[in-house]
Amino acid sequence: MPKVLVELQDVSTTFKPRRKLFQDKLPPIRAVERVSLTLMEGEILGVIGESGCGKSTLARTILGLQTETAGQIVLDGNIVSGLPARHSRKARRDIQYVHQDPGAALDPWWRVGASLDESLKVGGVADPVERAERIDRMLNAVGLNAGFRSRYPHELSGGQQRRIGLARILGLHPRIVILDEPTSGLDLSVQATVLRLIRDLRNQFGLTYLFISHDLSVVKRMCDRIAIMYLGRIVEVGSAEQIFTNPRHPYTQALLNAAPRLRPGQLEEIEALAGDPPNPARKPSGCAFHTRCPYADERCSQIEPELREVRTGQQAACIRLEAIAQQTARTPELLPEIAR
Repeated sequence: MPKVLVELQDVSTTFKPRRKLFQDKLPPIRAVERVSLTLMEGEILGVIGESGCGKSTLARTILGLQTETAGQIVLDGNIVSGLPARHSRKARRDIQYVHQDPGAALDPWWRVGASLDESLKVGGVADPVERAERIDRMLNAVGLNAGFRSRYPHELSGGQQRRIGLARILGLHPRIVILDEPTSGLDLSVQATVLRLIRDLRNQFGLTYLFISHDLSVVKRMCDRIAIMYLGRIVEVGSAEQIFTNPRHPYTQALLNAAPRLRPGQLEEIEALAGDPPNPARKPSGCAFHTRCPYADERCSQIEPELREVRTGQQAACIRLEAIAQQTARTPELLPEIAR
């Protein structure tokens, strides 16, 4: 049975906005709020949600780039929360991060070889010969030849930049890789190549992925389990099959319903989710989604729901799950087509 590599226990990350002169005191922004989640060895866990829901902040908190304000993070059985910066970096060395914009993560004045070499130096590889050998191995692993050492970032395509980003972190022998929007801005053919490479690297190096994306088709294709985020909270989690065939939370249903789908001879109209996400500094009381939820009643503005199991391996945070299930069963057209 796969073991738990990363466990989040009621993790919260709060930002305190700077107060400007003559400005009223601003409330703190709860970017991540009481998130409990597990990442199993060898799996690909997808995290999806609208822009600004806290996906990247959650990833940065796991990595240690952002300090959690509450809760605990357990890595391979060891608590890594609350450690001083130097000890935290050492404790989380098994976790590496591939940036959403890998081109911006590369120094434009440095050749690719120098950037890869620098990452190994920071990672504690002192022997220059060993560093050179690792660079060649990792370039080969991501499908690039040694000639890319002499190129500058602006000479690379988007797909090549992502390959370089993967090569840079693979040289450090991670066990867990956080992929932040790994296909953003890529052509469909290049997306397919990058996704295939990500799968191949998992099999070759025994990697575990936290896969952050807003592209539902990519998540469905790549992920074993999926966590849905809304305004800093996990509102539903389950296997990819459970999420895409039987979504239980109204927000998950709305996300799937909004996904564009092509039919022969016509483009299906997209049903947009009503309203705008609330200000994260002034979240609604009760369920944060009740201001946009078509099933909300008076209790939803008063009770903050907790994740509860709806079937084996699937959890959702909604106090009206049973009523919604009955209503959608009577009127199946309310369910997203992708979920039926």
